[in-house]
Amino acid sequence: MMADLVYQQLFTTLRDNIIAKKYPTMKLPDERSLSEQYQVSRSTVKRALNILADQGVVFKKRGSGTFINPLYLKNQSVFHYHNGSNLGVTDSFQMDGRKPGIKLLDFEVIRPDDELRRDLFLNPDDFVYQIKRLRLFDKQPFMIETGYIPIKIVPELSREIVSGSIFNYLQDEKNQTVTKSFLTISAEPSTVEDQTELHLQPNEPVGVMAGVFFLDDGTPFEYSRMRLHYQYMKYNTSVTLGEN
Repeated sequence: MMADLVYQQLFTTLRDNIIAKKYPTMKLPDERSLSEQYQVSRSTVKRALNILADQGVVFKKRGSGTFINPLYLKNQSVFHYHNGSNLGVTDSFQMDGRKPGIKLLDFEVIRPDDELRRDLFLNPDDFVYQIKRLRLFDKQPFMIETGYIPIKIVPELSREIVSGSIFNYLQDEKNQTVTKSFLTISAEPSTVEDQTELHLQPNEPVGVMAGVFFLDDGTPFEYSRMRLHYQYMKYNTSVTLGEN
């Protein structure tokens, strides 16, 4: 009972410190340092960190340590955590056998702003691909997707590759898999672009999904903003709740 209380107290302390932004580098101290700082066992630290990871507060990058999830800080009340395998939109959205399609709207290289650099843990001199695509089912548009992928991860991206499933390309050609995402889900009034591309009326809303997709080694791979026709705003996910 006492052991359970200790790891729960450590979990609460670390979470409160994260919310208070006491780790400006967005990286937590290693397990040994936390064990020494709070005078608890390594197993207690590991248990507390696992709960933080399960709740989407942090993510672990193999060989590099434990990092704070920026989206948790921005969206604590509407945060959604999803775990799975190859989490591409092509595989995540299924519509009773209707054929998915992609129309490439824009593909260019840009310098990320400070927020995007933070979300993808980029260096000041890193550039990203900006990929804007219209998603369709049986030629009917249902989503505008704007993704940002660091060039250093896949420098060979082309218009041909991004006109198909990027995640499937990554798995087939690079033997890398996107296995985790941190997403926020909301709704907004539709913009003129939403109305034009998604065939919405001016008084109709649009669903919004935004978040970061991670490779299986914990590397942030893509920040994506998805604007969905409200009729398709149905998305199954799994949520792991911490112990009370």
